[in-house]
Amino acid sequence: MKWLLQFFTWWHGQTLNTKFNTWRTGELVGEDEFGNRYFRTKGGRLDPALGFERRWVIYPHISEASNVPPGWYGWLHHTVKEPPTRETYKPRDWQLPHKPNMTGTPEAYRPPGSTLSTGVRPPATGDYKAWTPGT
Repeated sequence: MKWLLQFFTWWHGQTLNTKFNTWRTGELVGEDEFGNRYFRTKGGRLDPALGFERRWVIYPHISEASNVPPGWYGWLHHTVKEPPTRETYKPRDWQLPHKPNMTGTPEAYRPPGSTLSTGVRPPATGDYKAWTPGT
């Protein structure tokens, strides 16, 4: 079954073509806490069409770009030269750990007063006047 998913879909991880291309032309640079694996062209070889090395990520499950932490995002987009595995960066005390975008899931943020949030909605305060044409 997994073989069929790799053959026909890209959102369940890598396709067979991506797997073959990664095996042939890529080298593993590192892995993050979510299980995403990051690759670049072997030896940092420059792509003649682009003028810089190709970098890509292989997701372990569903392909969701918001699962990429900020350090790896910067490396993938050539904002920083060194991958997070070669840095000695220590997060500050006030920095929260990375969370992927939860929109569309049960863990999504529901502001107070939302019809989808749990609990009781606050009562209307009566300070709203409906607009009527001609006034």
